[in-house]
Amino acid sequence: MKFSKWAYALTAAALLSACDAPQGHSGRDLTQPSSADGVELYFANLEDGQHVSSPFRVIFGLKGMGVAPAGVDHPNTGHHHLLINTTLSAEEMEFAIVKDDQHRHFGRGQTEAVIDLPPGQHKLQLVLGDQGHEVLDPPLMSDVITVTVK
Repeated sequence: MKFSKWAYALTAAALLSACDAPQGHSGRDLTQPSSADGVELYFANLEDGQHVSSPFRVIFGLKGMGVAPAGVDHPNTGHHHLLINTTLSAEEMEFAIVKDDQHRHFGRGQTEAVIDLPPGQHKLQLVLGDQGHEVLDPPLMSDVITVTVK
């Protein structure tokens, strides 16, 4: 069965409304978390310095927020971006994250991916983006890790 974009968006919105996260007593907008709030973005299956064979699975870990597809504006959610051998400059963080081989988008709400990289060392970082692929304010990013592909 093929869904239209509207049917997909309505279904996603309905599912997300069922898991609405409460606002804190401070009245602060929880769509803009900080690490002090216990929100964390991390690699669930990889560690810094790990050796892997390509292709390999990357599992995106997220604590304290939910995942929603790009285009869905729902409080306390975002979607994953994987940076490979790059970082975001202060200027790049002011705009939507570009989409290329070094900036992989997971705008359907994916929480893992299989990636294929050539042998050698590679730096990886996760960044959570909002419905428009923009970095949250304040930014929610994982630590940068290095993996060595055999």
